[in-house]
Amino acid sequence: MLTGLLGRKVGMTQIFGPNGAVIPVTVIEAGPCTVTQVKTAATDGYEAVQIGYGSRKMKNTPRPILGHLGHSLPTTPRQRRKQQSEQAKARQEARNRATEKEADEAEATGKQGARASSSARRRRGSAQPLGPFALLREVRVVGGDVPAVGDSVDASLFSRGELVDIIGTSKGKGFAGVVKRHGFRGGPRTHGQSDRLRAPGSIGPGTTPGKVFKGTRMAGRMGGARITIKDLQVVEADPERNLLVVKGSVPGPNGGIVMIRKGEEFIGLAERSGTETAAHLQQVEAGTR
Repeated sequence: MLTGLLGRKVGMTQIFGPNGAVIPVTVIEAGPCTVTQVKTAATDGYEAVQIGYGSRKMKNTPRPILGHLGHSLPTTPRQRRKQQSEQAKARQEARNRATEKEADEAEATGKQGARASSSARRRRGSAQPLGPFALLREVRVVGGDVPAVGDSVDASLFSRGELVDIIGTSKGKGFAGVVKRHGFRGGPRTHGQSDRLRAPGSIGPGTTPGKVFKGTRMAGRMGGARITIKDLQVVEADPERNLLVVKGSVPGPNGGIVMIRKGEEFIGLAERSGTETAAHLQQVEAGTR
């Protein structure tokens, strides 16, 4: 089974628990995602599945990605010039060998047809055209239930009460000072230091060691980093609308792409074998744990 799914952060709201307590939650539109590639230990050295999410315009998608997704690609000007050059060489050789003209032309035509068909097979990649997608990502596979290329995966992968990890990109805040970036207090407001309110102060001693240590907290780019929030509980799961309601906050702005990944405990149990582990997995998946 897959261990992760791509989705989009819708926004935050609040719900009320059984005892009336207010629970802050984040609504995530999880999937649907399409399986674009299956990697096995025999061919790739590890087991994983590549999934695609969202839509993208054909004209904005690179040709290698379109070929990987199985689309038939028109020949480029460079490929047409190469074909014309090869055809011209074949005709010249045929004229030089007038006695074997018909045989040479048939052989050249056969070679060109074989070359075109082999390149077309390379370009097509998979058997069916998929996408193009806005994002492609790989996720691990555990338990042996591997989907096929072209299958769709939705929010039914997760269940109520399950613990998941959310991976996203935090909001970029640009170049920030030490007060905003690291929470510095700033300098004194009096005694002639009216211009030192938000200054970092000294960043190191002078003669010894005579340098600034790496990792010193200073001003710089803030946000825009990959953030992983672990062990968030799934409060509600709606596979019909592909919605997940997760307790707590999720990195990134509203509408940002996130990855919902099953917790480490679930993955560890799935990798083990035994009847007790299988029963435990069923309880976790059913949300009874």
